Amino acid sequence: MDSLSSINELFPPSTPLGNEKAGSVEDMGSDDFLTLMVAQLENQDPSKPMDNMQFMGQLAQFGTVSGIQELNAGFSGLSNALSGGQALQAAALVGRSVVTDSNLGALSEVAGPDGESGLALDATVEFGGSSTSGGSFYVQDLAGRLVYSSALPPSAGGQLPVRWDGRNAQGELLPPGTYRVSAEAVVGGQSTAVSVYAHQRVDSVAVDGAQGSVTLNLANGSNVALDQVKQFL
Repeated sequence: MDSLSSINELFPPSTPLGNEKAGSVEDMGSDDFLTLMVAQLENQDPSKPMDNMQFMGQLAQFGTVSGIQELNAGFSGLSNALSGGQALQAAALVGRSVVTDSNLGALSEVAGPDGESGLALDATVEFGGSSTSGGSFYVQDLAGRLVYSSALPPSAGGQLPVRWDGRNAQGELLPPGTYRVSAEAVVGGQSTAVSVYAHQRVDSVAVDGAQGSVTLNLANGSNVALDQVKQFL
């Protein structure tokens, strides 16, 4: 008989072992395997002892089981280390701005170049590879009302950063909150919609240790997975 069958014949899977039900050899831990090997040696027929090849085969199988357990433990440690590193990376983003696919931005307090603070909403207009002869940038409130618009300069393509200071066409300062940004560009004499990405401030992060995922909670009230961020500012 081979090593697997000799152990399974002595302790078949359907036979209770103590108060627990025995599983297959492949499910055993190293302690279980050693216990069964000792029991097999103690209960073998003295007139038909296990030959050396069978014994060596079982030792080799024990080494395989032990090696797999050590490998699993190593992978678990590596996964925990990667999750911890990802959490530290995400925590460093709190207070910074990121770019996602959203065009909803938060009009909020920001520090100006002179050190004074004021309201602002930042965004990036994406022209792609198209040259434009101008265009328009729009800001709407969540009810869909247009509260601000401005002209965009000609562009050879690429990206254009824009900042809205929170004032409407009459110069009145609007309340902080979430606003929707959009833009049009004139390409080949035709006006066409182009992508606009609002800059989002990261307020906090949430880490799911079980899934190894990190979620960023943004100032506009939305949340986004770390791997969905287009750009870190």
